Amino acid sequence: MSAARPLTTLRTFAVLAALPLLLTACGYGAESTDDGKQTEVAADAKKLSADEVKIGYFPNLTHATALVGVQEGLLQKELGGTRIKPSTFNAGPSEIEALNAGSIDIGWIGPSPAINGYTKSNGKNLRIISGSASGGVKLVVNPEKIKSLRDVKGKKIATPQLGNTQDVALLNWISEQGWKVDAQSGRGDVSVVRTDNKITPDAYKSGSIDGAWVPEPTASKLVAEGGKVLLDEADLWPDKKFVITNIIVRQAFLKEHPDVVEAVLRGSVKTNAWINANPDKAKASANEALKEDSGKALPAEVIDPAWKSITFLDDPLASTLNTEAEHAVKSGLLEKPDLKGIYDLAPLNKVLEAEGEDEVDDAGLGAEQPSN
Repeated sequence: MSAARPLTTLRTFAVLAALPLLLTACGYGAESTDDGKQTEVAADAKKLSADEVKIGYFPNLTHATALVGVQEGLLQKELGGTRIKPSTFNAGPSEIEALNAGSIDIGWIGPSPAINGYTKSNGKNLRIISGSASGGVKLVVNPEKIKSLRDVKGKKIATPQLGNTQDVALLNWISEQGWKVDAQSGRGDVSVVRTDNKITPDAYKSGSIDGAWVPEPTASKLVAEGGKVLLDEADLWPDKKFVITNIIVRQAFLKEHPDVVEAVLRGSVKTNAWINANPDKAKASANEALKEDSGKALPAEVIDPAWKSITFLDDPLASTLNTEAEHAVKSGLLEKPDLKGIYDLAPLNKVLEAEGEDEVDDAGLGAEQPSN
């Protein structure tokens, strides 16, 4: 069964949406940053099958598994003498481009860019190999202008980027209210304003937007500016769980260096366990990593509520990825994709079994495993 092709508009909007981002000088405007971090490697540490592994992630709390894993040396410990080379990204399309170009091998990324990257390459370039985080997305509004969900109609609501995970979620929610919005222009019963997360708080303060459907810590930054959480996206999902961050890998790297991929996954699983066992220490570690990566730590009134709304887990919550793809199709941003093969959870399940944890499910979207 061949993979369905996304609409031409999907091929172009990722580029068009990225253009204003690439023109800005900081934050979500940067394509990527080679962090230059030198992870400590013991002199006698044994290398795996690669000298180094290049990983990518966002300086975002929803990517705290990577932030903390690098900061605390938990990922490097599992890799032995194979050194981690980290890079940070501020937009999903640029991370997918880096993955396709071989500039990174493994990345933490949201579901919509992962779906787009998979379908654009007809299933040839990447695999999702683990989950990382759930939740951490909220609709925050100006309480003087919007007092109830029905008041959202006729208002200007920001999302981070055309076609990104939060944009798709907002468009789907609008549709479920019976309202109409043109997905490409954002015009309709609600004005959907695609705004760089770095400037969303300023746009809110200036009154140019009335609210925003955004991930943490942007949501809590808006609350610190007087905004009110009108809706937590987790409340829209079964068991209040939905994937916000996956771990993806270049298929070629997975084939050539399965031991390295397994080591990174082992480090990720152990990092999530450490985060959940030590939430205050983990929060402080993530904030220190944010300070090093972006030059500024988050104040307590922002990081404390933001941290509480994110769940760190290894399960990729595959069924919710499929639902998010259906939302993109319904919104007119994607032709119905064939996601069969987007997951390869065999390495993760091997790690989980060794750690005494339950295996996770790919919701029927797993890659065929070679027979012995």
